[in-house]
Amino acid sequence: MKKIVFTFVIVFMAFSNLSFAKTAKEIDTDADTALIQFYHDVPGGKKFLKKAKAYVVFPDINEAGFFFGGKYGEGALRVNGKTKSYHSITALSVGMQMGIENYSLVIAFMSDEALKNFLLDDDDWESNFSSKIVMAEWTTDDNDVDQVDYGASTIGFAYDSTGMLGKLSMEGTKFEQINPDD
Repeated sequence: MKKIVFTFVIVFMAFSNLSFAKTAKEIDTDADTALIQFYHDVPGGKKFLKKAKAYVVFPDINEAGFFFGGKYGEGALRVNGKTKSYHSITALSVGMQMGIENYSLVIAFMSDEALKNFLLDDDDWESNFSSKIVMAEWTTDDNDVDQVDYGASTIGFAYDSTGMLGKLSMEGTKFEQINPDD
């Protein structure tokens, strides 16, 4: 029982600085700032995103866990550099995990089909889509992400991480379109 209470305290602390009612303008401003950091952290990232059909930027994802965990973030879907809609990412997990982490995430859709699958709004999509995201890795400033073929039509980049979260767990992730106030 103590572990469950402790878990909920950690999760509450991790998410306590979140404002679940961000405005569209706040999300766009945060996304712009996150993209500047992405271009700095990921060599070739700007050219790579120009090739994408669209991309969604989650500038501030908070994740915490202690056997049970969760994460939440809000972001903007951009087509040709302009915001088309707003989305949230929510996940719950169970397993061996402990810690708190905050990071930014960019998911690039390299094909019309990948973008269409992201925008679908049914239960089937929730379980199938998240398993088809390839998480990109780069190791040195010499690597130019624009020149890498990831062999997938949906590629995710996690960057600008703070905190630490070690985990070996099962996770379910849900992306959902949101309508923030202006």
